[in-house]
Amino acid sequence: MARIKLVYIGGGGTRGPGTLESFLHHADSFKGSEIVLVDTDEKGLRLVEKLAQKMAKSRSADVTISATTDRRAALKDAHAVLSSFRPGGFEARVVDETIPLKYNIIGQETQGPGGFFMALRSIHILKDIALDMQELCPNAFLFNYTNPVNIVSQALADFSPIKQVSLCEGPIAFAQHQAEWAGLDPAKVDVLMIGLNHACWSVRSLYDGKPLIPLLTQAYERLKKDPNAVPYRTRLLGLSVMMDSIPSQYFRYYYFHEEEVAEVRAAGKTRSQEILTQTDDYWAHYREQLDLPTPRLDPNRSRGGIHEFELAVHVIDSMFNNKGQTWPVNIVNRGNPSPLPGFHSDLVVEVPATIDLRGVHPIPQGPLPRHLTPLLNMLGEYQVLAAHAAWKGSRKDAIRALAANPLVLSMTKATAMYDEMAAALRQYLPERLLKD
Repeated sequence: MARIKLVYIGGGGTRGPGTLESFLHHADSFKGSEIVLVDTDEKGLRLVEKLAQKMAKSRSADVTISATTDRRAALKDAHAVLSSFRPGGFEARVVDETIPLKYNIIGQETQGPGGFFMALRSIHILKDIALDMQELCPNAFLFNYTNPVNIVSQALADFSPIKQVSLCEGPIAFAQHQAEWAGLDPAKVDVLMIGLNHACWSVRSLYDGKPLIPLLTQAYERLKKDPNAVPYRTRLLGLSVMMDSIPSQYFRYYYFHEEEVAEVRAAGKTRSQEILTQTDDYWAHYREQLDLPTPRLDPNRSRGGIHEFELAVHVIDSMFNNKGQTWPVNIVNRGNPSPLPGFHSDLVVEVPATIDLRGVHPIPQGPLPRHLTPLLNMLGEYQVLAAHAAWKGSRKDAIRALAANPLVLSMTKATAMYDEMAAALRQYLPERLLKD
């Protein structure tokens, strides 16, 4: 089994314990390995460190866990780096989600103006992480979960020589969620989704070996008459039926934008404001478990559940133990044949790939049906503009990128929103993005 040094940047956050639970669940694949947690929040970092160490000891896991606020010290001679952090915390996400609503545009963590400013903040930090990796662990592989993963991965692919791949469970989970909404067993779903991160469509969707869409059609016809049905779920089932393809759940913000804005306004609070009300209980649960001889995370009180970022564990296992397994990844659309025909060869796309010691090898797909590609083409162009603005651009570059986002498409709104959000988040942005 692989004996590696893994550096987990963002390991002191609320998702940290669940991520460590995932690694410990697969500890036999990493015997003798070292996991170093890195975070700027020392209080949270030390709690996660002690809890993870106790979890490992109680299971006799042959894994060493330590923590530090010194990122450069942690990265020295690392084999793998897992990136999952939120610059500015949920307080910054509140800004991402609330200011766009003033312009009648949805605010969201990875989509629209909110996702754009999350990208600006994330890439500002990841740029330095990439430089540190070049110097301190040039042969290491970066496994990125920092959002928005498509824009982050695009920036790293275009401007940094480090080896990297971005990951997201969406292509596995989206169809399973629709099966649950339809009253079906998600374990019987066999789906293949391709496209862009948070913007993928199914090109294979089976249930117990038979077509899944007809079963979703039946559920949609039933649920659209049910006054107690969750509206966005019914809409997404309807989108599957209309497109003959299961969509990313994030398409709700594009195909049903007016409905989403209205529902957020009616709710009186955004997703980040809701999470902030739960954060204290996450930490209380972790402290409670730390006091027990055998800690056990409660999936309802652990941010992200008890096996958070398990896809990263599988991918790292497949690479360093040379298993050659197939998992969904976000990687440059380069190859002959192309992994995703119809899209630029330098665009980061989401496709299945085999992973082994030699790296990540995308599996070529057929082209998406034409009716599924117009929005993806727009999102792909925006993805590149946003990545370049975040890495090296000016205020002007950033406004042009934001105006190209399909949820904006207004220079007037893009300029006003950008300046208002940049002013509110200026402490997390480079100076070049605050002036022309």
